[in-house]
Amino acid sequence: MTIEVHAAGGSCPIYVGDGVFSSLGEITERHIRGVRATVVSDANVGNFYMDRALESLRCAGISAEGICVPAGEGSKSIEMLCTLWNTLHGYGMTRSDAVVALGGGVVGDLAGFAAATFMRGCPVVQVPTSLLAQVDSSIGGKTAIDMPYGKNLIGAFHQPAAVVTDPQLLSTLPPDRFTEGMAEVVKYGCICDAELFCGIENGTVGTEEIVVRCAEIKAGVVSRDEFDSGERMKLNFGHTVGHAVENVMGYGWISHGEAVSVGMVASARLGERMGITASGVSERLAALLTSLGLPVKCEFGVSDLSRALLADKKMCSKGIRFVMLRDIGVSECVTVASEDLLKSLEWVIGQ
Repeated sequence: MTIEVHAAGGSCPIYVGDGVFSSLGEITERHIRGVRATVVSDANVGNFYMDRALESLRCAGISAEGICVPAGEGSKSIEMLCTLWNTLHGYGMTRSDAVVALGGGVVGDLAGFAAATFMRGCPVVQVPTSLLAQVDSSIGGKTAIDMPYGKNLIGAFHQPAAVVTDPQLLSTLPPDRFTEGMAEVVKYGCICDAELFCGIENGTVGTEEIVVRCAEIKAGVVSRDEFDSGERMKLNFGHTVGHAVENVMGYGWISHGEAVSVGMVASARLGERMGITASGVSERLAALLTSLGLPVKCEFGVSDLSRALLADKKMCSKGIRFVMLRDIGVSECVTVASEDLLKSLEWVIGQ
């Protein structure tokens, strides 16, 4: 099936289905004007899928080469970005040729940002291979690298030419990485789809159904708010505290999904404390996340976390922007005064 994102720069089709990866070359050729492609993957994913990607592209008449970056969040760096720019130049890429991001969220963010900036922008085709990337990060055009003082602070909006989402690629995903992705799936249930949340609780939704439903939700949100100025902010549920947790613990020591899991529970607890979130929501959310094998609280103090929160890009003049739940499936954006948050922080993350 095909799901459409309708963005200012044009529509972005999301091709979803078992086996669609075999059509990568045909899809890429359909959506670019150039004749070259550079496939960017990481050392883990590349071992499984790089050769297949290159073969599909070449069979479609596209001159294709590949590069693998080290696996892990550490690759979202200015140094690795420069390596990709130099590689694209060395392969003779033009602004009509395509970068193919073959991997999880790290590869998608890094390769997407390289595409957004090389020659002031060339097409990127996202091929997500992790659950987190299939349901969330590959859709919507957010690209970025990390800095020592914060996550995703240097980046650009750059809508993909296409997204190729094949649930069969999840078969090589380590179990803990699948679990990480479930945090983002739960996020969608929390912010706008109580039926999905209940389906996860009851074990009645399958993987492909999850991927399709989350892709539909995000495509709709991005179509209505491409540049993150309104409704799209709700997709940051759990990310305010989550990004701070990643920063304090060190990128790579806790996965993004695990940090978001902690952040969602923290947000729900803060919402209950402020009288915004219905009583019992945080307990229900924590119970589901725990049953999935995800963490729900921090094991360190609040002083470093406070510093990281105050440096986050969601900080504004009136405080820190949080996404809070009214109830499961109903959410809103709230600005919390910095002093009020810091007073509540130890209680919120330590329960």
